[in-house]
Amino acid sequence: MIEVNDANFEQEVLKSEIPVLVDFWAPWCGPCKMIAPFVEALGEEYTGKVKIVKLNIDESPNLASSYGVQGIPTLVVFKSGQPSGKLIGAAPKAKIANLIEQQL
Repeated sequence: MIEVNDANFEQEVLKSEIPVLVDFWAPWCGPCKMIAPFVEALGEEYTGKVKIVKLNIDESPNLASSYGVQGIPTLVVFKSGQPSGKLIGAAPKAKIANLIEQQL
């Protein structure tokens, strides 16, 4: 799982050739920890089709606010450098997979 921040967000997310699911999270967030295994598993299942990255909102608060993240966990799919899908709050693996599928 790739960690993104202010320094590498543009390269890893905005300039990606494939859709990118960004997991906006924080280490103190319980629901973030609940969905982490689902996000990691989906990263393996969609290898080569979707890139999955994590962004710690405590380390990159400006990025989080620039994409309207007000609560975590928030999952945002970027396609061709633009946000194209969003899921807020803890969700089952199937719902996260559905978010990804809609962007393929």
